[in-house]
This record gives sequence, structure tokens and C-alpha cells, in this order.
Amino acid sequence: MDVNTLLGLIAGALMISFALFVAVSKQKALVRAWVFPAAVSGVFLAFSIYAVVSEGPLGFWAEHVRNFWGNQIWFDLLIAASIGWYFMVPKAKEQGMNVLLWMVLIVSSGSIGLTAMLARLLYLREHAQKKRHS
Repeated sequence: MDVNTLLGLIAGALMISFALFVAVSKQKALVRAWVFPAAVSGVFLAFSIYAVVSEGPLGFWAEHVRNFWGNQIWFDLLIAASIGWYFMVPKAKEQGMNVLLWMVLIVSSGSIGLTAMLARLLYLREHAQKKRHS
């Protein structure tokens, strides 16, 4: 098994584990919930920098226009990012986040920016709740 196949399988297993954890979690809001998406964003940024250095800054595009499967993956990523954006923007505005700057980050980095935005949103919400309770 090559390293790319192994990384794909590991990422899939981690996603399923995370989805199951969220589905069965009894807590309404986890304390420090922002740490996980912040860590994911950082690790994925590091991996993406490696990919850019190894394959070039536009290497992703050739993969997405190679065939219909590449198009399908591209469309899937765009739809997923749009859904995340749709649900986060109202909450981000409530927290005073500059959503247009976050949009630029997400458009230029994909899930790196989306998970960073989620981490920031969760961080601001957690600290706003602490201020209300103190």
C-alpha cells in the first residue's frame, strides 16, 4: 500500500470516528471545542504547504479537471464549503467577525480557512459565555 492510499484511509477513519463522537456525545457544548478545529486547520495547513512545495501551487486544479471524478470531487468540496459557510456566517456576524475577510481565506485555502473560521467562532462564543456567567 502506498503512502497516499494509507493517508486517505487514515483520514476517512478519523472522519468517521469524529462523526460518531459528535452523534453520540451527550454534552450540548464541549469546553474548549475550538481547540480541535484549530488543530485540524494547523495540521492540514502544514500538509498543504508540503503539497504545494512538492507539487506546485496549482497542482489541485489538474486533479479536479482531469475527468468526471475529479469534477465530482471539486463540486463536492464546493458544496460542502458552501454549506459550512451558510451555517457559520450568521453566528460569525453575531460574534463581530469580519465575514468578508474569512470568505477570502476560505476561497483561497478551502477547508483550512473553514476550520480556522470554525475554531475562531467557537473560541469567541466560549469566551462570550464566560463573560455572561461571571
